[in-house]
Amino acid sequence: MNIKKVLYLWMTMSVVSIGFSACGQAQEKPATVAVESKITKNKPVETDLQLKLTPADWNALTKAEYDVIVNKGTERPFTGEYASSKAVGNYLCKRCNQTLFTSESKFNSGTGWPSFDAMIADHVLVVKDANGMRSEIVCSNCKGHLGHVFYGESFTDKSTRHCVNSLSLHFVEK
Repeated sequence: MNIKKVLYLWMTMSVVSIGFSACGQAQEKPATVAVESKITKNKPVETDLQLKLTPADWNALTKAEYDVIVNKGTERPFTGEYASSKAVGNYLCKRCNQTLFTSESKFNSGTGWPSFDAMIADHVLVVKDANGMRSEIVCSNCKGHLGHVFYGESFTDKSTRHCVNSLSLHFVEK
């Protein structure tokens, strides 16, 4: 069996292990989905909002990025590149380059992670954590772990906080 077939079989049969995250706690919402993952070769980041539909087109990840995006880890608070960024532009999935959030929805929650009160519709999925205690957010294209969403905290008028790991994001300035 050649390496491509082996990788394909591994990818289609593997399910991401679920880990814990320290993003905060609050009320929960929505459903569940099955999550499959695999990283592959490095591709240049695209800035035209084009979706990458297949694992063969996904970006290579560093060990730290893989730990967060695939193994559902969490970066330490106040250490992420985008935690206090005020630049204008779009936040893309580090793994597949799908646009997830805009800088217009970003706010300072004081939690140590980038926070957004809105997501790009249909680009972010909300799924229950393995323990059912919190709502995880993942990229709808590659199912990469982004962080968690919390409702009812009143940080903004929308009372929604998407608490995202900087390691899950790539920023494209406008």
